Amino acid sequence: MTVLGAVSFMAQLDFFIVNVALDGIGKSFPGSTGSTLSWVLNAYAVVFAAVLVAAGRFADRYGRRTVLLVGVAVFTLASGLAAVAPSLGFLILARAIQAIGAAMIVPTSLGLLYPSFPKHQHTLVVGLWAGVAAVAAAAGPPVGGLLVTVDWRWIFLINLPIGAATIIGGLKWLPEHREPRGSRLPDILSAVSLLLAVAFLILGIVQGHDWSWGNWRTIAIFAVAAVLAAVTIRRSWSAAAPIIERDLFRNRQFTAATITLLAYFTGFSIFLLGSALFMQNVWHFSALQTGAALTPTPLAGMGFATTAGPIQRRFGRTLPAVAGALLMVAAAVYWLVAVGDHPAYATTMLPGLILMGISGGLSQAPMFAVAGTLSPHRAATGSAVLNMSRQVGSAVGVAVLVALTAAGAGVPGFAHAWWVMAGTGLFAAATLVTLRRP
Repeated sequence: MTVLGAVSFMAQLDFFIVNVALDGIGKSFPGSTGSTLSWVLNAYAVVFAAVLVAAGRFADRYGRRTVLLVGVAVFTLASGLAAVAPSLGFLILARAIQAIGAAMIVPTSLGLLYPSFPKHQHTLVVGLWAGVAAVAAAAGPPVGGLLVTVDWRWIFLINLPIGAATIIGGLKWLPEHREPRGSRLPDILSAVSLLLAVAFLILGIVQGHDWSWGNWRTIAIFAVAAVLAAVTIRRSWSAAAPIIERDLFRNRQFTAATITLLAYFTGFSIFLLGSALFMQNVWHFSALQTGAALTPTPLAGMGFATTAGPIQRRFGRTLPAVAGALLMVAAAVYWLVAVGDHPAYATTMLPGLILMGISGGLSQAPMFAVAGTLSPHRAATGSAVLNMSRQVGSAVGVAVLVALTAAGAGVPGFAHAWWVMAGTGLFAAATLVTLRRP
């Protein structure tokens, strides 16, 4: 559990930790534009989301431990390259390679948990895993804010000892799990079409604001993504061994979790990035102050995620997840009512941050634990689909936040984003209730 938690934390932290370092990175590479700098984030987001499912499916086929440890090695090497990047283009390339490693780590780390623990402990260990993920997401800005006060390159150097230690620990302690011999190879066409469909979808989302949503390039990218998605769906029905098998979605709990994660993380990413931007741009907090101000969220989230097992035994899987989604609505509504232009952190921002920590702690564990209801040979694939849904939702949330805050300066722009956040929480709760197991 320690090894799997450590690698998952490392991979997911790096997606969020860079947010607060962009200003320092820009100063290191004079002449870089905001649009170019954004690709330090975008390259990671696009590649990570695109590779997730293929990595999970091939891990089920060729061995979860093997794919995990190769992913850790790739991620660690790329972190070293990013830390010594001599140019912005080199840094962006290193971030794309990092994302390949992260996509190999995240679904396989969850996929290895299920066979390593008895079934009655699955919710507990997935709760811990989800708690680590929630803490990694919320701890990104605080940790990044602290490290960039020294040098932004430390946000990548910190991965090197973690990566080396987890490779040694993984070789020693992690068991290998793969499909039985003689299983069919995954369908290459559906694997390629899915990878490209997700890549084009995320590319369109992250570039839509810069190009404008009605620009022919944006429309063309979304059209290509739609065609590739149609090819993937068609192959899921016709191929002998598609990359995503249609049988996965005959499981109502898995279908509900996939849809809910997309909606929930649209709102969660609005909260995560929006809170940091609001405190820095409207209240004029420093990066370090902003990081410290966000600390209550991971603390509250970890407390509830680590008790996911007892909570599920008492209330079932659906009710805690619904409660978590509704707490997101409560946080958004509170900020709409309470937050103003003048800093009043303790009475206006802090209560919502605590609510969001509890929301993540309650919701994420039961949603990710649904992968344990699938066939044992599809745990990594199911985890990859759930994580892909989360990643697409996060990209949508960031795009919505950027568009709304650009249209309205100060509190009004963020207020529009908080309304969207409340709507996604309501939709997530409604989906869970509607598609709950009969």
